[in-house]
Amino acid sequence: MVQRARIKLASIEIDKINQICRDIKEIAEKTGVDMRGPIPLPTKKLKVTTRKSPSGEGKASWERYEMRIHKRLVDISADERTLRLVMRVPIPEGLNIEIEMVDA
Repeated sequence: MVQRARIKLASIEIDKINQICRDIKEIAEKTGVDMRGPIPLPTKKLKVTTRKSPSGEGKASWERYEMRIHKRLVDISADERTLRLVMRVPIPEGLNIEIEMVDA
């Protein structure tokens, strides 16, 4: 049975995710392993609405804030050399990464 490494990436900055995906893709091409992805997952939008005025008096005006969490999914063959190279990729701050072994 062939094992695959499933890499889940999440961040509020899309540029960081795209850079890591490019790095993983280069490693997969260099080592010659099979790679699927990056598969874009739905973007989670967190919205917060607050009043502008500190007290309850005055004009009822509102501030709207939104934070978007972008996600990507990458599957690569579980070659030991490839996984070591992937583990050495520098992860920027603010990027969440999960690596999980899955039976293909």
